Amino acid sequence: MIKLVITLVLILGIQLGCTKKSDDSTDAKMSSENTFNYNITTEPKTLNPITSSDVASRYVRELVMDRLMQDDPDTYENRPGLAESWEVSEDGLSFTFKIRKGAKFHDGKPVTVEDVKFSYEAFFIDEYGAFQMRPYLEKISKVEIIDEQTIKFTAKEKYYLTLDVIGGLFILPKHIYADAKKGKTLNKSLIGSGPYKIARYDKGRRIVLEKNKDWFGYGVDAYKGQHNFDKIVVRFVKQPDVALQMMKKGTLDYEAMSSETFMQKAVGPEWGKSLIKKDVINKYPKATSFIAWNLNNDLFKSRDTRVALAHLMNREEINKKFSFGRSLLATGPWYRQNEYADPDVKPFLFDPEKAKAMLKKDGWADSDKDGVLEKEINGAKRKFSFTMIYSYKPVEKYWILYKRDLKKAGIEMKLQYLEWNSFIDKVDNNDFEATTLVWSGSVKPDPKQIWHSSGAVKGGSNFIHYKNPVVDKLIDEARVELHKDKRIQKLRKVYRTIASDAPYVFLFNRKYEHFGVTNRIKMPKDTFEYEIGRRFWSVKSNTLN
Repeated sequence: MIKLVITLVLILGIQLGCTKKSDDSTDAKMSSENTFNYNITTEPKTLNPITSSDVASRYVRELVMDRLMQDDPDTYENRPGLAESWEVSEDGLSFTFKIRKGAKFHDGKPVTVEDVKFSYEAFFIDEYGAFQMRPYLEKISKVEIIDEQTIKFTAKEKYYLTLDVIGGLFILPKHIYADAKKGKTLNKSLIGSGPYKIARYDKGRRIVLEKNKDWFGYGVDAYKGQHNFDKIVVRFVKQPDVALQMMKKGTLDYEAMSSETFMQKAVGPEWGKSLIKKDVINKYPKATSFIAWNLNNDLFKSRDTRVALAHLMNREEINKKFSFGRSLLATGPWYRQNEYADPDVKPFLFDPEKAKAMLKKDGWADSDKDGVLEKEINGAKRKFSFTMIYSYKPVEKYWILYKRDLKKAGIEMKLQYLEWNSFIDKVDNNDFEATTLVWSGSVKPDPKQIWHSSGAVKGGSNFIHYKNPVVDKLIDEARVELHKDKRIQKLRKVYRTIASDAPYVFLFNRKYEHFGVTNRIKMPKDTFEYEIGRRFWSVKSNTLN
């Protein structure tokens, strides 16, 4: 189903990592079985399906839980999932789903319409504090159980993504999560009704999933050709060099790569033989990397200052030096290849002289000649000095280059590396001056989660506290606009306005999907239109013992 909730990831791949040595004998045995060894780079902060918002936990949920609908990998159209059929009323306000019989949760209890109803209600239980989903669900006014197989959602007003939102909900077992006091503590376990269930969780190292033989989907045409592995070993290896060595040993079957890793490190006699690397272009939503300014901090309240900071980021050099020119310079709040992005918006290019002129015009000057600009703000002299926190070491070189160019312009940036949990706690609590992250993308964007002022709350995704009433109004209008062309025009104006405000330094969008795979894996094709298609992969029959 369409991935509507925008998730937080780290620059060029999320991370935490491998903290234990691998058990080579166990890993070697797994690689010879009908097992897929899959690296997601980071350990999920939590597996709780209500409170989690990171992409690592989503990867696990997609294998363990079911949605009412799934998406077609080539057309992106809605296809049957846990719901065998659905109807939308003529006025676009009522959505009725018929649930399949025979679906069971991993603990053996049946999936009921009560569970479907609860899967909506859970995000409004205050004790869970699941603010990230509320912008997508707030227009639903009523959920009615019609009979033991049928459930009806009624919206109070039109929203162009309502069907996608409902169909994309992971269906929760009510008997496990209804007690929020207990449910919010379930961070290392996950029970769904999906094709795989968690067999083992080695903290800091891996999650082992085993095939759910009772999954209803094996007998459903809509799932034909999917989920062919007996086991999936989900690993948390953050270092690309370590992951490539594991691929050579046969203890890792798949690794998503940065352009740098793809071009410089995935080389040697194995590549093209036992190891295959692919660079494909598809319509899969692209992430947007960025540097974010805490707009509660007086240093970053001026739009001219923020634009100057963007002009001091030499993205052209970084792209050429580290990505071999294979990335696109981001121009705004979501990926520029998307039809809802304004194609006329141009990136802020590296221009130190223009930046210095803007800073001078904005009142910044090095009055005491110590090499650092200063300015009177709210009656007090402030040095232009701040700390940027980050949590992914492989791209630290980007920030070192940025620090160099900022210093030349009279700005002092200190760098502070934090482990993921400490890092995200600071972001969640607005306890930072500047930070760097990545937002995942969506084919059908709804900017409310990140850019609407209503999201500027603790636990909300608008963690920089960006507030623009024009943007709020346009977002609200676009969400209820069912005419696609009119909606595109409104969201392009949102895109253009946010880009001009420069609340982030928008960095890069991927052009290619780079990955490596062992030759024991059978792929129907290199990529589908809207995804690489790992759910359709299998182990070649001649490699099974």
